[in-house]
Amino acid sequence: MTRFAFTVEFDGRPFMGWQRQAHGPSVQQTIEDAIFHVTGERAVIHAAGRTDAGVHGLAMRAHADIAKDIAPFRLMEALNAKMRPDPVTILACEPVADDWHARFSCIGRSYVYRIVNRRAPLTFERGLMWRVVQPLDTGAMDVAAQILVGLHDFTTFRSAHCQAESPVKTLDRLAVERQGDRVAIHAAARSFLHHQVRSMVGCLALVGMGRWTPDDLRAALDAKDRATLGLNAPPDGLYFVRADYPG
Repeated sequence: MTRFAFTVEFDGRPFMGWQRQAHGPSVQQTIEDAIFHVTGERAVIHAAGRTDAGVHGLAMRAHADIAKDIAPFRLMEALNAKMRPDPVTILACEPVADDWHARFSCIGRSYVYRIVNRRAPLTFERGLMWRVVQPLDTGAMDVAAQILVGLHDFTTFRSAHCQAESPVKTLDRLAVERQGDRVAIHAAARSFLHHQVRSMVGCLALVGMGRWTPDDLRAALDAKDRATLGLNAPPDGLYFVRADYPG
């Protein structure tokens, strides 16, 4: 039995999310079905994180245990062939130690949220970016974002369906960058609550529109109450960027 680690890229638009669902297609099911067709084994693939419906992955890390004697490159090529035309691709595949775990060994996760700040509708990037029509003051957004960096109770920014044991998390980075009409919001932490990034982005967008002040954002954080959340951004612009591991 070999434990293989995968780096996975996927377009989240056709899927109900990463995790296998009874009511629709998932990234996990797509990969596991491909593994079955290549190896004849019903392997379970574990990921560094679970993305919601419509959320994308640039380099999700995952692993599966496979008994078949197969070279990593051949396994990667075979899985990619079986998954066509689904928008899921294995970018890298390598054997790892039996105690390496994509989720539990992970010490850091990074996301980027992409916004197009323009009036014109999206043509090529519909479902891949959040179009915000109102002009955004990204400088004000970045200043306000620093309120959320550090150790906090993020109950306000947590989905009612979140299964995490505690709402207390340490946010290592939250930065807003702009190039032309493109806005990128970078978030990094050891782990995130369900909907945390989308909820933070939505409230930062309110600051950028001038509808909230940084004090309003701080008040929402301090309230520790989901009812005080100003806006939950749509999944379209959210991408899982990177998972970090010791060494």
